Amino acid sequence: MSDHLRELVQGLGERPGVYRMLDENGVVLYVGKAVSLRKRVSSYLRPARAPRIASLMAAVRHIEVTVTHTETEALLLENNLIKTLRPRYNILLRDDKSYPLIFLGGGGDFPRLGFHRGARREPGRYFGPYPSANAVRETLSLLQRVFPVRQCDDTVFRNRTRPCLQYQIHRCSGPCVGLVTKETYARDVEHTLLFLEGRNKTLLGDLKRQMAEAAERLDYELAARLRDRISLLSSAQERQYVDNDKGDADVLAVAAEGGVLAVTILLIRGGRQLGSKTLFPRLPEAMPVEEALAALLPQYYLGHSPPARIYLEISIPGRDILAEALRADSGHAVTIAVPSRGIPRQWVALARTNAADALRRRLAERASHGARWQAMTTALGLLGATRVECFDISHTQGELPVASCVVFGPEGPIKSDYRRFHIEGVAAGDDYAAIGQAVLRRYAKAPLPDLVLIDGGAGQVARAQEALQSLGRLGRVLGIAKGPDRRFGDEEFYEPERPRPFTLGDAPEALLLLASVRDEAHRFAITGHRGRRGKARLTSELDTIPGVGPKRRQTLVRALGGARFVAQAELADLERLPGISKELARRIYDIFHPKGEPCP
Repeated sequence: MSDHLRELVQGLGERPGVYRMLDENGVVLYVGKAVSLRKRVSSYLRPARAPRIASLMAAVRHIEVTVTHTETEALLLENNLIKTLRPRYNILLRDDKSYPLIFLGGGGDFPRLGFHRGARREPGRYFGPYPSANAVRETLSLLQRVFPVRQCDDTVFRNRTRPCLQYQIHRCSGPCVGLVTKETYARDVEHTLLFLEGRNKTLLGDLKRQMAEAAERLDYELAARLRDRISLLSSAQERQYVDNDKGDADVLAVAAEGGVLAVTILLIRGGRQLGSKTLFPRLPEAMPVEEALAALLPQYYLGHSPPARIYLEISIPGRDILAEALRADSGHAVTIAVPSRGIPRQWVALARTNAADALRRRLAERASHGARWQAMTTALGLLGATRVECFDISHTQGELPVASCVVFGPEGPIKSDYRRFHIEGVAAGDDYAAIGQAVLRRYAKAPLPDLVLIDGGAGQVARAQEALQSLGRLGRVLGIAKGPDRRFGDEEFYEPERPRPFTLGDAPEALLLLASVRDEAHRFAITGHRGRRGKARLTSELDTIPGVGPKRRQTLVRALGGARFVAQAELADLERLPGISKELARRIYDIFHPKGEPCP
């Protein structure tokens, strides 16, 4: 495990970003940020570690990264991911309360500005979420120095008879005792809103105009105060690309080298970046990158629900036709654009950086995989082999078993050939019969690979061999099982013609390859089982909600893009669906969110 992670770390750059640590099932265990991804992630591999870090690293099997422009962007993205994914070790290592907001409202003509955490039930404006409580307090402190809007509770505000200390130190204008006019206070509130909405150009322009007017009137004291405000705002407001702009968008950038094409997609939802993913489509020889991207987009978006905006790094042929096709398919307008300025342009630059970084790591992984493939074929006497397929079974106490089949070649996984099988008609927990059924169904039509790898021991291998024989097929079958202590490196291998298992301790590169194929089959099986189980349970839970019948259940699943997205949907998303009232949306939302969890 550590050798694999050390190789991965060597492929990381020195840029800031966010890293996600995953277990063998692909579940995110921990999300963190880094000024230098390589230095930060490599620190987890040092021998001397705190017990909780050692516990985390014992379960980590893979690390994914997203590069950002600045450490501040990484901080915001980290917290967006923690809120979305709720990784188990972030709960142990970090405060996992709901994310803090800034609230502006209440008080009639003199609204208050304050810290808020929890459900947004009070009428007013909410800004955030912010990455930490300290970030909110620092922002509120800055606003107090610049715009003296009150921050006291409404109860205190209504019952004061003389100004408080905040007024004495010029951090409040004293609306509680009538020391500021409604008009002046409203102007300060307006400037506060401009700041919190990120409209800094408008805000600074207004303040500079007021400063120039004060100087013309020879009111140098006011001009100096306005100058100080401008200075504070200019130094404090660093442009952020993670939590800016509004609405939903996908941002795509490409990088190509050595016949490998990397397409990175940044996911922007509600104006917040929720991470990225990179696709590696096969690139036919002599096909320009623009044409490859144009061919990929319909496959990726048609039949799904694309966001309203898709930003591209480069222009593609047939862009308008594709946008019209996506509109007809999804039922809402879709804009495909190559931005030339503003926040979208910065998003594109960030996507381009991530695409280049992912491509570099992919090329390094391909070179490493090629060496391991050669070692595996030598160790097993499979010289010239071009294909290995591996099977695994996943279930929960026998419930809804799913078999996976993953495919690897000399250049790495061939994910387009992956398959899952819903196992039916076997006794609960009978993994032998499940493996036999999966192998039988797979090779009833598909050609045999050079090696059929089974995650299991002698029993699973025997049933796989029986399935092949019933089809009149002859092929190499090999079982891989964890050793007595279930430690990496102690794997034992089983073949039908060998009376005893053997090991590959003298061929560590071959062992590493076969173990990684086994782990991928396990990941693919367990994610398939979770999806099947979640869909079954979601349907059952929806059936218990008064007012949700088969038709509305179908509306929910179709509109949100799948069964699991119903459980993840925000309240506002549910309220927008046709035929779903606000009351019903609230009932559905409450079913899938623990009591007390903040509501959007």
